[in-house]
Amino acid sequence: MSFLAVYESHFTKHLTQTQFEAFRILLWLLTVHKQVRIERLAACFPLPILYQSRRKHIQRFLVLSALAIPRFWFPVIKAIICKEFKTGSRLIITIDRTQWKDKNVFMVAVIWKKLALPIYWTLLGKRGASRLSEQQALIQPVLCLLKNYELVILGDREFHSVKLAYWLKQKSKKQKLFFAFRQKQGTNQKKDDEDYQTFSQLGMKPGMKMFLTGVSVTKNKGFGNFNVGTYWKRKYKGKQEKEPWFILTNLDSLSEVLKVYRARAGIEAMFKDCKTGGYNWEGSKANNKRLNSLILLIAIAYTATSLKGKTFRQTNQGKYIARLTEKSRRDRRHSNFWIGLYGSLWIHAWEFCSDFISIMMSNNPQKLNNYKRGLQAMSIIDKTA
Repeated sequence: MSFLAVYESHFTKHLTQTQFEAFRILLWLLTVHKQVRIERLAACFPLPILYQSRRKHIQRFLVLSALAIPRFWFPVIKAIICKEFKTGSRLIITIDRTQWKDKNVFMVAVIWKKLALPIYWTLLGKRGASRLSEQQALIQPVLCLLKNYELVILGDREFHSVKLAYWLKQKSKKQKLFFAFRQKQGTNQKKDDEDYQTFSQLGMKPGMKMFLTGVSVTKNKGFGNFNVGTYWKRKYKGKQEKEPWFILTNLDSLSEVLKVYRARAGIEAMFKDCKTGGYNWEGSKANNKRLNSLILLIAIAYTATSLKGKTFRQTNQGKYIARLTEKSRRDRRHSNFWIGLYGSLWIHAWEFCSDFISIMMSNNPQKLNNYKRGLQAMSIIDKTA
């Protein structure tokens, strides 16, 4: 059953029938044309009215109050998480920010199969890094939404503030909550009665790792002590990391810290997919209200496509969608999102070009058995879409 069919009853609670059909068409256009510019969407929107009328129709849709994230998206992403993760299990939650031109998107997502599924986001009304209050405002709704899970919050060096770590540490008294925030090399730290020194003075070299416990990372009083995991990846395939990781955490072991922090790459992969790899959201010139709704559509399309990719893999027909992963390769060549996106496009292309393809197949009768197997694979993939 398709993603929209599963959650149609929820979406139709908030949208009229006409609005729901527009919503369905826009998701389809995002998948097929991989564009979020309103002008491009209007050009392809198959409603038989004037172009300018189609453009205004989409603009009106994008400012609907029904598209508020907590009301429209939270119940869906929570249901997906409940289906993919056992209640009470550990979820890795990562926060990050991406910026282009005057747009500054601040997002929190859950790591799922090396990808990040968007949960909540906001548009910052300024350029540059987020403030503590903005970080807390982004994280708090997610803590409430996923209170039945053990959460590990990840962040890069933008989120090095001990105040954010302390805020989460206080929250962890009422909820199973951990964090791992990368620190800047110049951060002051000390243990017990030793003098303060920066992380860069620890003498780390490539290949080294250590785990510090009971460390104070600020000269200000009242924040208590934390653990710090340090690691400098050794040179691999001719590439050397420029500097080590210094990760502020309340987790209890270095292996655990490194394992969860590596998962942060999932949100970077998601941002890449939402930019050049999938939906080209950097091309949008919409105002903040409409852009927020466009990001909502992207989040829904991205999540649905990634889940579809997982289903496609389970059919064992992946070789018809993408190159197989070589035995010597450690990671999969393509993500579930990529498999879901291009598997769907393969089916769409068949539907559009079936007459031409039939002629091509009839001109190569010696390959008939191969074509039959391919058509059977296509049928299996289509049924699971």
